[in-house]
Amino acid sequence: MFPFCRLACVLVLAAPSALAAEFRSVGPAPVILYDTPTTRGVKLYIAPRAMPLQVVLSYGDWVKVRDVSGELAWTEATGLRARRNVLVSTPGARVFAAPDESAAVLMTADKGVVLELVDPTASTWVRVRHRDGIMGFVRPSDVWGL
Repeated sequence: MFPFCRLACVLVLAAPSALAAEFRSVGPAPVILYDTPTTRGVKLYIAPRAMPLQVVLSYGDWVKVRDVSGELAWTEATGLRARRNVLVSTPGARVFAAPDESAAVLMTADKGVVLELVDPTASTWVRVRHRDGIMGFVRPSDVWGL
């Protein structure tokens, strides 16, 4: 086995958490997403308050992010918060009272609704909170931002 291959295998096996996606949410004010890490770049679009974004790369005061549609762009890191949100990706996603399909349905969320991620370590069910205060559980397949 080549030394490089051995090192690559050790890095991948020893640090699986390093491969986990990092997500942040847009802060209290919308942020502008650019094509390059500078305010002189082309303004691609505006990300609304609370929108979850996947951080792909940090570069000084800038971060390269991916949105729910897979588009890549740059934004200033100061506009993002560590508080995690998820975006409903399935029309009519049900929020249950307990992590169980037979539990009472507390609400149905339309595609594009932002929910606060209450427990980022959950895997089978995701505990979320709606801005109206409703707290419950959704299936991971019904949201984006995990």
